Amino acid sequence: MSNTTLILLAAGSSSRFKLDVKKQWLRINHQPLWQFVAQNFEKSELFDEIIIVSSAEDIEFMKNYADFTFINGSDSRQKSLQNALSHVQTEYVLVSDIARACISNDFLHKILSKKNLADSIVPYLNVTDTIVYINETIDREKVKRVQTPQLSRTKILIDALNTKKDFTDESSAIVANGGSREFILGEENAHKITHIQDLKHINCLKTPSNDTLSGTGFDVHAFDDSGEMYLGGVLIDVDYGFKAHSDGDVAIHALIDALLGASGMGDIGMMFPDNDDAYKGIDSKELLKRVVTKIYNFGFIIVNVDLTITAQKPRIGKYKLEIRRVIAKILNIDSSRVNIKATTTEKLGFIGREEGVGVIANANLKYFDWTKI
Repeated sequence: MSNTTLILLAAGSSSRFKLDVKKQWLRINHQPLWQFVAQNFEKSELFDEIIIVSSAEDIEFMKNYADFTFINGSDSRQKSLQNALSHVQTEYVLVSDIARACISNDFLHKILSKKNLADSIVPYLNVTDTIVYINETIDREKVKRVQTPQLSRTKILIDALNTKKDFTDESSAIVANGGSREFILGEENAHKITHIQDLKHINCLKTPSNDTLSGTGFDVHAFDDSGEMYLGGVLIDVDYGFKAHSDGDVAIHALIDALLGASGMGDIGMMFPDNDDAYKGIDSKELLKRVVTKIYNFGFIIVNVDLTITAQKPRIGKYKLEIRRVIAKILNIDSSRVNIKATTTEKLGFIGREEGVGVIANANLKYFDWTKI
């Protein structure tokens, strides 16, 4: 190995991306962008360790995809980098952004081959357009478009970032702290995805898979003589409710599990534990909204859902259309893509004895197709 650790920064909120999906979760075939980038670096076999910095929420899901070292990020790029640097054991560290997706193996070798020339090795591109700062034309020969990845001596970078001043790249911090910097010509293909239109300039990314991802959810709740009954987010006109930690909306609970199953995010108990007082008595529609936000953030779109409500009582025929509309609004899909079925168990079992309600839900997802924007 090269006595070098790779840090990939992926903790940003993608606010400039102007989409529900976070850019690190755009799909390249089946892979999210962050995994595609990390595994390309891994294939180079140049690094002792690969550290990925992201939000705690994203890391929980990232661990289902790959076995890298994951570190919680912070509210700024610099603080996120400092969190990661505290785990680095090697003499050198290469820092890059997940949004810089098409870095060639030759380029990596070129950067690492210069490690003895300075405290920081920095790729750059020349500027070909006229540059005006405020109202003054600047000599473009003296202007550089700085890129990542940047190679640094680990200890020197840690010392340089130990300041209240915020730097937008590693080399600027090192130079400000008295260190040295060596520029090398970068790669046009190492274009950074900052805005949605940048995707049109990235030529190494395959289109998302067109596969349909399916999930199934099942839940039951017993009746309770007290409280109100909600099914599918709709208040049912009966004088009893459900025994549950939340409001007991068995239909929404089954739907949540179906959505989590299709997306590979686990189950409702993992996301909203029933021993957590934060969810005691909570409106299940709020839980569904949180799940739907995750679904879209992590690069999926909801195709359709289908729920079968099994109940000897109450009769829900007159509520089915309202349930369909309530769920469709939360899922942000047309109500024609939400199907609600009702059946009984012909008086068999605990449902037939009118002790509770069971619901089976199915959900179908696809990946967000960024090629069509």
